[in-house]
Amino acid sequence: MERRKSSSRPPKQAKPAKKTKIAKTALGHEPEKRTRKKSAPMKGEAGQRELNVHVKTAKRREYGSTLWLKRQLNDPYVRKAKAEGWRSRAAFKLLELDEKFGLLKPGARIVDLGCAPGGWCQVAVKTVGKRGRVVGVDYLFVPAVPGVEILEMDFLDADAPGKLKEMLGGAADVVLSDMAAPTTGHRSTDHLRIVALAEVALDFAEDALSPGGAFVCKVFAGGAEGELLARLKTNFELVKHAKPKASRSDSAEKYVVAIGFKGAS
Repeated sequence: MERRKSSSRPPKQAKPAKKTKIAKTALGHEPEKRTRKKSAPMKGEAGQRELNVHVKTAKRREYGSTLWLKRQLNDPYVRKAKAEGWRSRAAFKLLELDEKFGLLKPGARIVDLGCAPGGWCQVAVKTVGKRGRVVGVDYLFVPAVPGVEILEMDFLDADAPGKLKEMLGGAADVVLSDMAAPTTGHRSTDHLRIVALAEVALDFAEDALSPGGAFVCKVFAGGAEGELLARLKTNFELVKHAKPKASRSDSAEKYVVAIGFKGAS
């Protein structure tokens, strides 16, 4: 058989790819290449990463204490209080309440029950000025606050109310109470304890306030404060509940604000 002769034709070469014409902009320039956009971090995400502080559990520190410390270190109000010179984050609670209800006025007489560590005293004295008077009481030691007289004594002692009135030198315009009993972990029990403290604070307020005065007291969300509210509504023109933004969202605490004391009955 005869062998087929190999073709003498050269192999076909691939045609060069046609260049895609790129539409030019109105100014005659080629447009910029489009690339996939990186997703922007969510609002506050970057800041949150910077603020987050990790706390290791020390050998002698309980796990609950570690959680509390971590929460404190990552609390924006704790950071803000430190930056602005307030004794505690609680100062922002009173600042918010004052802004909403107009409680503190220049020249006023203010009593702060359970004043440790002194944040509310700082807010009060800054507002009332030199013509005003601020006194506080707590069984815990409170470092001196310029312009404030502090009685280191348990407010539940029989002599405490009389000594406070003597230090005040006249009727009070505002009685503040941020007192809280040590928590047991049993919500109903803790609520009853703080309501009992609120009632004692109200006893003092009804005795010490001038007509038109105001009373602010910490309570816990619950259903056992009916008698307290009834007394407040009887003796004050306006009674409101408030939960400042500075109060932690997971906390049951709130404040009852009574304005316009009608005078001792």
